[in-house]
Amino acid sequence: MSATPFFAPLAVEARKLNRSLAALLAVAAPALIAIFLFFMILRAKQASPWDMWMMNAAAVWAFFMMPMSVTALAALMAHMEHGPRSWDHLRALPVPRWHLYAAKAVCALIVVALMSVAVVAFSWAGASLAGMIRPEMAPTGVFDLAHYARLMATMFLAGLLLIAIQLWTALRFASFVPGLVLGIAGTFFAVVATSAKQGVFLPWQMPVNMLAAEPWRVNTALGLGCGLGLVALVLMTLHLSRREVL
Repeated sequence: MSATPFFAPLAVEARKLNRSLAALLAVAAPALIAIFLFFMILRAKQASPWDMWMMNAAAVWAFFMMPMSVTALAALMAHMEHGPRSWDHLRALPVPRWHLYAAKAVCALIVVALMSVAVVAFSWAGASLAGMIRPEMAPTGVFDLAHYARLMATMFLAGLLLIAIQLWTALRFASFVPGLVLGIAGTFFAVVATSAKQGVFLPWQMPVNMLAAEPWRVNTALGLGCGLGLVALVLMTLHLSRREVL
């Protein structure tokens, strides 16, 4: 029996997401940030540079919206199999089991990456629209797209460990409750431990540390988030593919 190429289960997973609420989630989270930015500019008393507004948008994304979006996305992707109890059927197919879980991981990473791009695009649109309504409050200076793209890329890489933990938990347990509780608790402790030095080691706080002024915080969070995240994704795939019952 020949192994099915990996792109086949990946394409199937992508079609499942296309029929789910993943698209709505991917648009809604960045859109909420853009709406927030839009009204902040309308309420402003003086014009501010693009850097300030885009850093605010990036901070909201990394601090709260990204962890909660990853939590919701992981629960959604897992429920597509847990809900109809289709794991037994999927695992009986002539496909290496690890392909099934790796496909989910790749799709989750792609969705979060697209959401990161959307944060920049939607925030620019929201700020530009607010500037058209109140020209005197329009963002000043240069819109440094390359800088904002690099920042969102590092936030995405620093968030790999967060994504791996949330997806692993959601796929491991048939109930969506453990994953949601973990995501809410992780976000809560990330908020209350913002100024703590030890917070840099908390996966839910690693993306927002890309905005830190201290280079050691940035480098530590990026190294741990990306490096351990890749390791965790591999371990997740191996662990789940060897389990007989989910």
